[in-house]
Amino acid sequence: MPYPPRLAHLATKAVVVAKLAPTHAQAHSLDDDEAIDRLGRALSGPLLERLLLATWDALKATAKRLDEAGLLEKVAASLKERPQRPGRVAKLTPALSAFLVLLDVEAGTATDAARRVLERDEGRRMVEAGLAEAGVLLAKELTR
Repeated sequence: MPYPPRLAHLATKAVVVAKLAPTHAQAHSLDDDEAIDRLGRALSGPLLERLLLATWDALKATAKRLDEAGLLEKVAASLKERPQRPGRVAKLTPALSAFLVLLDVEAGTATDAARRVLERDEGRRMVEAGLAEAGVLLAKELTR
């Protein structure tokens, strides 16, 4: 695990779902409960680990003055009062949209055409860029 285990204890699946649900709901015109359900299914597999790694990379990049313990304390302090406070709706970019399609694939709600697009080289590159953007988004939400 290339990120500290404590990050996974702080940014649990429920916390991550709460932070990403508003963006997912708006992007797909879903109600909050449906977005939470889909995200929960999508993040039940290895995608959560990949997202936490991208989040840790974003946290390290934005807080150069803090060491690992300081970063984790900052996250813990931010989540202390309301860990499942919904996140802000993010501005959609092509890369973040690709990440949202990946979430749909993982949740089992994507079409076959969407799956095929993500299997192409350009689709894989866009998903990796989207994963990085989602990590930045989640890092901001975990430290606000």
